[in-house]
Formats: sequence, C-alpha cells, structure tokens
Amino acid sequence: MEASQTPYRPNSINTSASSHNIVRCNADGHAINLFQGPGFPGRKKRGHGSRSWIEIDQNGNSKTLELDKAALMRYCSLPARDLRLLDPLFIYPSTILGREKAIVVNLEQIRCIITAEEVILMNSLDGCVVQYKSELCKRLQNNKDQADDLPFEFRALELALELTCMSLDAQVKELEMEIYPVLDELASSISTLNLERVRRFKGHLLALTQRVQKVRDEIEHLMDDDGDMAEMYLTEKKQRMEAYPWNDLHSLSNMSGGTRVLPASAPASPVESINGSQRLQRAFSTIMNSSKHGSFTGSSNNGENIEQLEMLLEAYFVFIDNTLNKLLSV
Repeated sequence: MEASQTPYRPNSINTSASSHNIVRCNADGHAINLFQGPGFPGRKKRGHGSRSWIEIDQNGNSKTLELDKAALMRYCSLPARDLRLLDPLFIYPSTILGREKAIVVNLEQIRCIITAEEVILMNSLDGCVVQYKSELCKRLQNNKDQADDLPFEFRALELALELTCMSLDAQVKELEMEIYPVLDELASSISTLNLERVRRFKGHLLALTQRVQKVRDEIEHLMDDDGDMAEMYLTEKKQRMEAYPWNDLHSLSNMSGGTRVLPASAPASPVESINGSQRLQRAFSTIMNSSKHGSFTGSSNNGENIEQLEMLLEAYFVFIDNTLNKLLSV
C-alpha cells in the first residue's frame, strides 16, 4: 500500500480566521509572523514621534519641549506639508512662509516656527542653531524694557536672515582663500593632481552658489508680493482679533442681514435658522477677509508696515546679492 503523499504541516501555526496575525512558513517549516496583533502594533507609526524643540518667549526665556507633529500642527495651525520643511531628515531649499498664525522659516540650518508670542526652534547641536538661540535670547532680554519699532516676529526673522547671510558670506570668503592659490598653481603647472583639486573646488562652488541663489530668490519673492508680507504681520493680526469680540459676530449679522430678534419663547423656524446661520458665516468670512487684506478697522497703517518689512528684507537682499556676485566672479 502506497504511503500518503500529503505534505507535512506544522501544528504550531494558527490559521484560524479569528486571528489578526499574518503568518508565513519559510523553507524549514518555521512560522514567520509578518505583522502583530490588532492594528499591527508591532509596526512603527510614521510621523507621530515626538521631537525636541526649543521654545523662546518674548522675554528671552527658553525651555526645551517634546512635541509630536500633530500637537505642533494644532498649536500653530499649520498643515503637515509646512512641517516637512523643518524635518532634519529631509533637505529642502531655503523657504520662508507666512501663514495665518505663524511664519515657517527654513534657512540653511535654522529651522523654526515664529508666532506672535514665541519662537519654536528645532533643537540641534549645529553651531548656527546654538548661535541663533543664544543671540535671540540675549537681544530679547537686553531690549525687554526698551521700545522697539519691529514687532517680535520680525526681530526673530531678522536674526535668522542675519545669521544665514553672514554664514554664507563667510563660507564664500573661505572658499575664495582656498581656490585662488589652487588656480595659480594650476596656471603654472598643469598636472592631474591640480586638475582634480580644481574639479573638486568647482563642485563646492556650484553647490554653494545654488544655496546662496535660493536665499536671494526667496527674499526677492517676499519683497515682490505685498500679500505675503502682510500675512507675516502676526502681532498686528492678533491685536485685531483681540480688539474685535467674537460675541459681536451675531450683532454684525443682524445689522448686515436684517435678522429679526425674536423672544426666547417664540418657536424657531427651520428656514430662518438656516438663513441666520448662513448670514453669520458670511459675516465671519467678511471679517477674516478684511483682516487678511488689511482693510479691517484699525489697520490704516498697514501700508507703512509693509514698507517697513520691505526695507528690512531689502537690506539682507543687498547683502546676499553681493555674496552671490562674489561667487559668480570666481
């Protein structure tokens, strides 16, 4: 009688439909658990880990925070794509973004979120980050009792621009000191070694030129768009919202839409409730749009403020443009 040809199946493998584990056998017949438990808790969730941040308030006091991405998005009202600019695992070109409640800054190694009340800086041991933290705290503490024309967010932004432009300019000067002797040596003696050194310096030169060009283009882009500059006035926008009570929205909708005020005992009509809600939403939208475009009450100096920010940006544009011209001359 022939022996049965049924292949051997190990009894230790649980193949019941109620199990949440996904199991596969390898060549030796051993079970491999691909995922674990309900919802696969063995897998690491992406984008939910906490990171270390440095918070600097208006008085120059700093403290270290552990915040995850979701909490930071809620606190600063930022989309996930903006926070990706601050992720040290990714390399993005220099960017400055003005949002409703924050300014997102990605300038070389300085990556931070600036609000009307504090700076949330990516915690790092990089020299530029350490210098930014110490210098900002020192300036805020020294000018605590002194009147300053610039609001808090612009003082923080100015320091980021200042340190970035100075760092890039110093790198250009260092590269000039290294590359000119090599070029002189190549002119007197053409050799494989000298050609290789020149080729290596050329790669550094092109990479540095791209970084300087991006910072210059970003500043120029901000200067050319009044809407972007107006969006960056966080302190002014905050003062407008605080000066206008939210509970006056209903009164505004009554004045603009002619909503009748009914006694509390009167039955509410579904149609009237819907119309009232729509009018309230329109009134709210009008307030927000007016605030964004600077036509809100109390913002008559909005044009002057934009000019002030434009002058600040122009100073660093001239500085970085001069740095770029040095690179192009090399």
